[in-house]
Amino acid sequence: MEEGAAKHDLHRYLRDARASMLWKLEGLPEYDMRRPLVPTGTNLLGLVKHVALVELGYLGETFGRPFEGWAPQAASDTEPNADQWAAAEESPDQVVEFYREVWRHCDETFWALPLDAPGRVPWWPEERAATTLHHVTVRVIAETNRHAGHADILRELIDGRIGWVEGNDNLPSTDPGWWESYRSSLEEIAQRFR
Repeated sequence: MEEGAAKHDLHRYLRDARASMLWKLEGLPEYDMRRPLVPTGTNLLGLVKHVALVELGYLGETFGRPFEGWAPQAASDTEPNADQWAAAEESPDQVVEFYREVWRHCDETFWALPLDAPGRVPWWPEERAATTLHHVTVRVIAETNRHAGHADILRELIDGRIGWVEGNDNLPSTDPGWWESYRSSLEEIAQRFR
């Protein structure tokens, strides 16, 4: 495959995953964006912050391209898991705008370098810290999609809004009655194995 076509494919999947992450925040009050919904504290705004910082690390720092703008607090010794939640002084607008700035910064890296461009991931063990733009781009796409799946489940728990992205929910039905019947049939099967 010609590199230009490969880069367009990779970038399309990255853009789709990014859009899915932000769509999960749309229309929610700030409380619901921040609310920890599972025992590990996973929350929608924290997921957006996390994927932004991950992308910035892999498609910025790995290729010697530091970010010059405002950035939220990241994980540190004093605040464990700080990249997974937004501090009170980190507003949703700030986190979302940071994510959009990260897109611009990382897209510049992506389009400026060939897929086989060498990079070095400073937080990986030295013996495998050397990498390429192709490798980290695939990793960022996988990471973002993984967390988009988490965000999808969290949003469903909050208000029942489901789907992949606005205008394409990628689901077999939008009828609540269909879903209740479907869920009931799955529960019936599961009960056989109690």
